[in-house]
Amino acid sequence: MDKLRLSLTFDDGPNTTTSVQVLDVLASHNVKASFFLIGQNITEKSRPVIERQIREGHSVECHSWTHPEFPKLSAEQMTDEVRRTNAVITECTGGIAPVFFRPPFIALNDLMFETIRMPFICGHGVEDWEESASVEHRVRGVLENAHDGQIILLHDTEGNGKTVLALKEIIPALKERGAEFFTVRDLFRECGVDPVRPASEKKIWTDLF
Repeated sequence: MDKLRLSLTFDDGPNTTTSVQVLDVLASHNVKASFFLIGQNITEKSRPVIERQIREGHSVECHSWTHPEFPKLSAEQMTDEVRRTNAVITECTGGIAPVFFRPPFIALNDLMFETIRMPFICGHGVEDWEESASVEHRVRGVLENAHDGQIILLHDTEGNGKTVLALKEIIPALKERGAEFFTVRDLFRECGVDPVRPASEKKIWTDLF
């Protein structure tokens, strides 16, 4: 059987509703994932969610402080968005700093690569930020496109219950196909791929192969 090594990733948390529901589903299937957090969503109420993410073996990464369109920002503003987010995450995780950056809206320009010294992550999305996307659409979009070394982009945005329901179908179906799930960090290590590239290469990772 061909290998099917995947990383489930979730954007726009943390929150005390959908993020927790996602964690519950992951725990029920013993699956590890990666969470790309928005800094301003990290509050006293949501900090325990981050602590749980780390405690249960997930990785926590950077998705900016306010989720702006980075191509509209100056280098100083970009740096501030990333620095503030990384700092508060590192504090919440007991010193585990983010390794990866996912640009909001996957909007890119040359200045971002010159300014942000972190590997950029995209992923295969299924429009699950759109309320109109049905549970079936989300499930089908993941299952029909899953392949070895893939990063899957989902959202644990507050109130995104359809993705929670989809996840309950996606994980068992992929496991039946022999899928192994990793955090983004562990996926690169497992696949023997170095995520760090020169800024001049302008690389954003969706797939490792």
